[in-house]
Amino acid sequence: MTKEKNNKRFWDRYAKLYDWEIKRLSGKSYQKMYEYMSEVLTKKMVVLEVATGTGLIATNIACYVSQIEAIDFSAKMIEVAQKKGTNSNVKFSVEDATRLSFEDETFDAVIISNALHIMPNPQLVLTNIKRVLKPNGILIAPSYSHGHLKERSWNFSVSLLKFIGFETYGKWTPEEYVNFINENGFIVTNWKLLPAAFPLVYLEAKKR
Repeated sequence: MTKEKNNKRFWDRYAKLYDWEIKRLSGKSYQKMYEYMSEVLTKKMVVLEVATGTGLIATNIACYVSQIEAIDFSAKMIEVAQKKGTNSNVKFSVEDATRLSFEDETFDAVIISNALHIMPNPQLVLTNIKRVLKPNGILIAPSYSHGHLKERSWNFSVSLLKFIGFETYGKWTPEEYVNFINENGFIVTNWKLLPAAFPLVYLEAKKR
């Protein structure tokens, strides 16, 4: 079984617990993220959210924008998201972040939250995001930071998570994450560190 399929099976199983877990571990930080997003998103914007999960972010920011395409590679996650049915300007669908079906320069902003570190090829995902962003489009890419963990602790955590079917790949300090975004087609314009289960880097960038 490929890593991608193994990860998909985990997220399919996890879909019904996802909102509860996020709110329990990072609820206050997510509320702060919605506030920050409201300051850069506008009613004229068409937005893509990559790795939407159960649509937690999409449903909370829908009032700030014109339209949101919210995608995830887990059909079960999208199924849970669609059952919320609270925002007429949000469309949920199953898509692979490494093979986005959207036309070039379609979106005013792209959001990808807490996902790049669990993707086998985050560079390819950012390449796809850059392609579908309009010139001067905004990338909003919050991410948990695990770079402070000692190697022994990190390896133990990775092994434990892998045992239950969860694959994780990226281990960045906040500064390393900012550099990673800068090195992959974007210019970071703003970032902040928020408290959560792990330090949460809230990051905004422009298409290079």
